[in-house]
Amino acid sequence: MSEVVNEPVQPPIATGEPAIIAEHLQRKFGDLWAVRDVSLRVERGEIFGVLGPNGAGKSTTIRMLCGILDPSGGTGRVVGFDIVKESEKIKQNIGYMTQRFSLYEDMTVEENLRFYSSIYGLTGRARKDRIDDVIKTSGLTDRRKQIAATLSGGWKQRVALASSTIHRPPLLFLDEPTAGVDPMSRRQFWDQIHRIAAEGTTVLVTTHYMDEAERCHRLAFIFRGELLATGTPTDVVERRGLSIVELEVDRAVEAAELLRKVQGVEEVNHFGHIMRVAMRGVSEPDAVVQKTLADAGVAVHRQSLGRANVEDAFVSMVHEDDKLRETAEQAA
Repeated sequence: MSEVVNEPVQPPIATGEPAIIAEHLQRKFGDLWAVRDVSLRVERGEIFGVLGPNGAGKSTTIRMLCGILDPSGGTGRVVGFDIVKESEKIKQNIGYMTQRFSLYEDMTVEENLRFYSSIYGLTGRARKDRIDDVIKTSGLTDRRKQIAATLSGGWKQRVALASSTIHRPPLLFLDEPTAGVDPMSRRQFWDQIHRIAAEGTTVLVTTHYMDEAERCHRLAFIFRGELLATGTPTDVVERRGLSIVELEVDRAVEAAELLRKVQGVEEVNHFGHIMRVAMRGVSEPDAVVQKTLADAGVAVHRQSLGRANVEDAFVSMVHEDDKLRETAEQAA
């Protein structure tokens, strides 16, 4: 008698159709708007990052796309299914991992994988083969029989990711997956994400770590439940038109106070003995910085132009949004 193998229902994605299409999503909890207006288009095979500070609406957005929460407004299709009418079919065809992903602490790594594979409908030979494969590719061979409670945070994270992808979903949602994990484990985790994407799985990841944005193919910045920008990391940074000046001075606190008063200065940060100044709409920014400090008698030991990054762009957009809201409130 042959073994029965259950597979998830294959999603009806048409050729060329994005993995995710969301239009003007909204979600309200009582009088609180968690998500005001978010539209996303995620192409198949890409790693798409949704960035923003805590409370920006990232997790609420991802829960609507997963079919866990119904939107208060807007529409969306995920792996070919409607997020409201076909939410159960979406759940069968995605992987979903959060920072609070629950492993059974009193079970081994292999037992956890066996449990989650059964939830996704895998049985018989297919389940055994998938477990063997994911243990090997996730580097869990030596920990196969280890009790989950005895694993470090980084290894628990690996098992959680393996459990979320045991059924080889076409789309993987990762909601703040690296929160509280050490830098080395975070780096290894992102290597795993890129491996999974290279094998054909689309990945949508939410994070508030701006350095992780550089590892995504495209990004969406969410702030106060609204979309601020979308594009590749390079495009998002270049569109802000920021200039970065890096310098070393003796009187850093005084220098920072002086520079923050200069028109066009968006941010002044200290990195050890190095001061980093982000400016927008300023011609010859290095000359402006040098003159401002020289006029105040602050000696500059070293100065050079730097490269703007995703964090610089995001902070700049947030500052602009704050100013626009302040102006609107004053006008009202």
